[in-house]
Amino acid sequence: MSENKILQPTTIIIFGATGDLAKRKLFPAFYNLYIDGRMPERFNIIALGRAENTDEKFRDYVKENLNEFSRKNVTSEDWEGFESHLTYFQHQLDEQTSYQDLSQKLQDLDIGYGIRANRLFYLSIAPNFIETISNHIKSTFLASDASKDRIIIEKPFGHDKASAIELNKLLSQTFEEEQIYRIDHYLGKETVQNILAFRFGNSIFEPLWNQKYIESVQITVAEEVGVETRGVFYEQTGALKDMVQNHLLQILCMVAMEPPASLESGEIRDRKVDVLKSIRRITPDKVAHYAVRGQYGPGMINGVEQKGYRHEKGIVEDSNTETFVAMKFYLDNERWQNVPFYVRTGKKMEKKHSYITIQFRPLPYSTFSDGPSPLNANSLIINIQPSMDIRLLFMSKKPGLSLDLKPVEMVFNDFACQENSPEAYETLLLEALLGDLTLFMRSDQVEEAWDVVKTIQEYWENNKELSFPNYQAGSWGPEGSDALVKRQGHKWV
Repeated sequence: MSENKILQPTTIIIFGATGDLAKRKLFPAFYNLYIDGRMPERFNIIALGRAENTDEKFRDYVKENLNEFSRKNVTSEDWEGFESHLTYFQHQLDEQTSYQDLSQKLQDLDIGYGIRANRLFYLSIAPNFIETISNHIKSTFLASDASKDRIIIEKPFGHDKASAIELNKLLSQTFEEEQIYRIDHYLGKETVQNILAFRFGNSIFEPLWNQKYIESVQITVAEEVGVETRGVFYEQTGALKDMVQNHLLQILCMVAMEPPASLESGEIRDRKVDVLKSIRRITPDKVAHYAVRGQYGPGMINGVEQKGYRHEKGIVEDSNTETFVAMKFYLDNERWQNVPFYVRTGKKMEKKHSYITIQFRPLPYSTFSDGPSPLNANSLIINIQPSMDIRLLFMSKKPGLSLDLKPVEMVFNDFACQENSPEAYETLLLEALLGDLTLFMRSDQVEEAWDVVKTIQEYWENNKELSFPNYQAGSWGPEGSDALVKRQGHKWV
């Protein structure tokens, strides 16, 4: 979202540098930004880990992982330049002396830069360590310059509204709000960012983007994979907290927000908060009407047998954790009054596919209404992954002598991600380096998002679902999901 500008000297400190996220996403992202000339001219990455290690061994470890996870090939020349910026630093998260030693390391690097460098702290760690790290950073004044120092926090941002408020309060004791970058990788995806350009940069769509012309909106994030090695974590989380509260609601905000007065980060984030506040809250007695939960059982995906969720490692045999959620939201504002927003997400679905469908209202009357071919209402499909494009579906004449119509689609290739385009983490890390908060969540966004799902979360936790498992692996979810949209004459696209 930021314009290109010269990046100031920066030291990047990664907590949890030997973990899975750093291995698969962070180091590949920094490496690719380096190759593309997007990193500061002077920078250092300090990788923190508990175990004793050497710079040489850690660099070999990073290079090995880059060969597997980087979107760009690792060449000798590029690697030689990049590895010189990598330093391993043995660090104990709960020991004050480790932070004092880190402070000295940062001061030594500043002497080398010739100025006090920017500092970017990335917490790639379990949420229960955030308080410890934040308190030590505060006591050792590691992030004392609000204009230069930033911290990136990975989700989950709490586990309910109360814990989110508590986490925000905790962070505010050490950091100013403009220093805190709450990262949601879905907001770094190319087609999600394109929603803003597509809506507000084209005069043919923005006038139609309201309840007068749009009948419904669907947001689907379907995954083929199950919980894999995350069983213990997922058993405490579930699809509602893992996906709906953050990813899907953030996408909904991008679709439904009012036109911002500018592209300034505060303005865009204000409009997103407006959307979250306008979402009609679901009362306990209406949860079953507006929300459907599911849990996958055994099935087949691509000809391969799949075991049910309750047979995954780390899952209790009578688990009440949902792996699928479908919900219907209403926004109580002038633009979207009475337009249903359907969202669904699930694991072990028929295929991996994330997309947004804008379903326009059918014509009240058409010259072709009595023709031999049924008229399909126009729709706009924004594919997020694995395909990344924008498709407009409309009616056109069939080739031939008769005036028959058929549905066709126009694909906006100019909006599609080209081969080897930057990944979401590259986009988000660059924005953090630039100091642009547009694509990151603000404290009030997080709290409002939790408030949207609060009643559903509490109801599901207190009422066991006796039908689990209620959909086969390799399907599109439980029957209740289809019934949810059919009540208003709709169907999942």
